[in-house]
Amino acid sequence: MNYTLDATDRRIINLLEQDAKMTIKDIAAKLNMSTTPIFDRIKRLEKTNYIKGYSAIVDSKMMGFNIIAYCTITLETHHKEHIQQFVTDVQELTEVIECYHIAGLFDYLIKIYAQDMNDYQLFITEKLASIKNIGRVQSSFVMTEIKKERSLPIL
Repeated sequence: MNYTLDATDRRIINLLEQDAKMTIKDIAAKLNMSTTPIFDRIKRLEKTNYIKGYSAIVDSKMMGFNIIAYCTITLETHHKEHIQQFVTDVQELTEVIECYHIAGLFDYLIKIYAQDMNDYQLFITEKLASIKNIGRVQSSFVMTEIKKERSLPIL
C-alpha cells in the first residue's frame, strides 16, 4: 500500500515523536480536529509503517551503563556468506544497540553500551572477538553527549 503523508500526518508524527503517550484527544486538540480522524490517521500511519512502534526512553547512566562506545569494523573477506554470518552474529549481541553497514574505510559501525571499561573489554575480547571474519576493530568512546535527537527532522 502506497501512502503519501500530508501536513496533518507530519504534525501527528511530530507530536508522537515528542511524546508517544500523548492521547488522541490531546493530539486532536493541538491540531484543532476531532478525535475520529486523528485515530484513523494514526492507525493508517501504523499500518503503512510510517510509525513502526512506541517505546520508552531510558536513561543509560541511571541503568548503570557509563560507557558508550562506537566501533568501526572491517571484515577480512566480503563473501556473501561471511557478510550474512556477521549480520546474524552481531544481532545477537545485547550490548550492541545500533549497527550500520557503512561506505568508506570501514564496513560496519556499531554502538555499544557498557557498564565500565572492564565490561567493555570483556565484550571486545569474549563476544566480538568470537565472531569470525572480523579483520579490524577500532573503538571511540563518548566523553560528553552534546546533542541526542530522537525525532526525525520532519517539516
